[in-house]
Amino acid sequence: MKSRTKAVVIGGGIAGCSTLYHLTQEGWSDVVLVERNELTSGTTWHSAAQVTNFGTNQTMVGLKSHSINLYKKLAEHPEYPINYHHGDGGIRMANTEAQMQGYRHFASMARGMGVHFDVIDAKECARRHPLISTDNLIGGLWDPLDGDIDPAQLCQALAYHARRAGAEVYRNTPVTALTQHKDDTWTVHTEHGDIDCDFVVNACGYRVNEVGAMMGVHHPVASMEHQYFLTEDIPGIIEAGHRMPLIRCPISDYYCRQEKNGLLIGFYEQDCKTWGMDGIDPNFVNALCPDDLERVMDVLEGAFARMPALRETGIRSIVNGPITYTIDGAPLVGPIPGKRNAFCAIGLRAGLGEGGGHGWLLAQIIVHGEACYDTWCLDPRRFAGHTNAELTALKAIEDYQNEFRFHFPHEHRPAGRPAKTTPLTPVMAAEGAEFTVVNGWERVDYIKPAPDFHPLLSFNFDEAFDVIAAEVKNVQENVGLAEVNGFNRIEITGADRHSFLDRMFCGTVTKRAGRVGLGYLLNHNGMIKGEATVANLPASDRGPERVWYGSAATSEFHDMDWLTQHIGADEDVQLRSLTNDLTILVLTGPRARDVLSACARGDWSATAFPWLSVRECFVGFAPATVMGVSFSGELAYEIHVPNASLYAAYLALRKAGEEHGLKLFGARAVESMRMEKGFLHWKADLITEFDPFETGLDRFVKLDKGDFIGRDALLKRQSQGPCKKLVTLEIAASHAPAHGGASLMQGEMVVGTVTSGDWGHRVGMNLAYAFVEPQLADEGSTMQLDLCGELVTATVIATSPYDPGFDRIRG
Repeated sequence: MKSRTKAVVIGGGIAGCSTLYHLTQEGWSDVVLVERNELTSGTTWHSAAQVTNFGTNQTMVGLKSHSINLYKKLAEHPEYPINYHHGDGGIRMANTEAQMQGYRHFASMARGMGVHFDVIDAKECARRHPLISTDNLIGGLWDPLDGDIDPAQLCQALAYHARRAGAEVYRNTPVTALTQHKDDTWTVHTEHGDIDCDFVVNACGYRVNEVGAMMGVHHPVASMEHQYFLTEDIPGIIEAGHRMPLIRCPISDYYCRQEKNGLLIGFYEQDCKTWGMDGIDPNFVNALCPDDLERVMDVLEGAFARMPALRETGIRSIVNGPITYTIDGAPLVGPIPGKRNAFCAIGLRAGLGEGGGHGWLLAQIIVHGEACYDTWCLDPRRFAGHTNAELTALKAIEDYQNEFRFHFPHEHRPAGRPAKTTPLTPVMAAEGAEFTVVNGWERVDYIKPAPDFHPLLSFNFDEAFDVIAAEVKNVQENVGLAEVNGFNRIEITGADRHSFLDRMFCGTVTKRAGRVGLGYLLNHNGMIKGEATVANLPASDRGPERVWYGSAATSEFHDMDWLTQHIGADEDVQLRSLTNDLTILVLTGPRARDVLSACARGDWSATAFPWLSVRECFVGFAPATVMGVSFSGELAYEIHVPNASLYAAYLALRKAGEEHGLKLFGARAVESMRMEKGFLHWKADLITEFDPFETGLDRFVKLDKGDFIGRDALLKRQSQGPCKKLVTLEIAASHAPAHGGASLMQGEMVVGTVTSGDWGHRVGMNLAYAFVEPQLADEGSTMQLDLCGELVTATVIATSPYDPGFDRIRG
């Protein structure tokens, strides 16, 4: 066994084998996989192994397309072929028009990735799958490339090709410990000796947290028992003369595919069961859980109704084994938070179908620092520290129960709520707040007009449209107050803090005390990595001279990792997270200055406290730090308050606002207003697939300021010209917004992809942001938006259609 290698992958299922294979494809031959038993002895061996192209975002579609293409190539390999039923086709069923509308959106989104889905009616579903009944069925989504693969053969093939490229695989080699050294390298301790390496990958399936514990981390992954059975031969399948398409049914919570001349039928029962919460038997290898068909009888009845032939068919065998879920159902593929040179590919509930793509993207991240797609939807750092085992289990149960039910816009499911709150959460609830969730935080979405107000889930504008309009109107005419909790705040101190930040940002970073600036961070490829405000606080009785770095709530772990790993060994820079200590109260509108002046001492005039200023003060008697910044496009103040004083500050502002028409508003109103101003959202409009010039952030780039991360790569990209350009669009529709991922067309050609969309209530426009072909980025250019299957005109307009001169923000 080697004693030194470039990377060690721990786990011999689909995640580990795919990662090993793709590391060799990226040019690393000195890599090793260690497996405690035999390859595929965990979850992989009993996988139903369905290979679909369906995904709810473009990254997922892209990695699944890679999986399909890879599996097809492996299946056709002359020396080591494998069994892959490619292109049987598959139907995702629907019994509501809202589900069908969602399928039309996903078809639009997939088109931008070169993937074609058909939305078909119930009659066509039955024509393509002659065993199904059309009772209580409207139609479905047809995936022509759907199929299934032999899981053991697939993993063995990946290992075979990785070995041929120089990799080594050590079976029956349990890992006993992991040690990280001061230079960030690792030692993987096994029962057969130690392996020193630069990088380590946790791909351990349901044993993920056994290995996680060796690193001192907990991963938000839980296992669920999952049952399927294999039927005896079915005459209708034999008579059909072709392989049956796969079925995924959110109506009755089951799936099925052809297995020989019968069916494999799996169930997602409501009375489901977690597995391994109190530890896993070390001897649980190539093993199953006891059969428990009684638990799935309710789902089985639905399957009988949909496929009457099952009533006359015997069961040949039953499989009940553990599968892994994460806290939001999507895999965790990427860097492990808080660790250097440590990665994971875990929580792959649909691992066989997607695993080729997961290993592909992870190998790119390990070797090159980033993948070809923005992988935030997979990134393990998208969650913060609230994701304990108990909360993860609750969300895993909920996701299991809704396996084939996609999330609608503005749908926030109830399990594990509330995970993070502030002293104002019950106060806002008493005011009638409807809450959204941001990195676990309960944040006000809007204020309900009545306790029983519950908009229907839809891809159209919902019944909250007028409620949001009223909140925006009051902000525009009077003054509004909102709580923004969970906002990422890092305090940076030390003599080298300014030079450090200057190296991190691609533009000029203000160093003046009492001033605030906005800037962008790039990765080493010159692409957008992050967005942050930088506020310079002078020394006071609250602390020394310091910088407050502020960014999106979801970036908490991501940004801390990025900043920490770039502090030089000789730099005097210290970072301290304040994210869970402070909460922001946003006061905005033309009367905001009057309200603040009434409850906080000092001169708040535009002369004494202009836009982009920061000042420490007291709101009432609550200590606060006020910044003159705005995400709404109106005069606004961000009031940062310690959580212990938050309620006191809130009461002071509410009291001062009584005579100025102050009302509460929420995140939905903010979304509408930021669209009107051309303000961008991190990981919606700001992604690693585009550079700042393509994203329209030229004014934030200073190529002549000296060296900064990504500068050389950005210079090279600039000389090559843009691949796409971010534009603002007016959509010629009033019934529905453009949804992220939707395709923009000219004829049959996809020419762009939507990143964000919403109604601009102050300008009366249906607005969207999109990356489009550069030749279409000029104002007045038109194209067609595929809006849930309907083609509507989209016209490029000027950025910031509301108050383009920023006069209202300056007050």
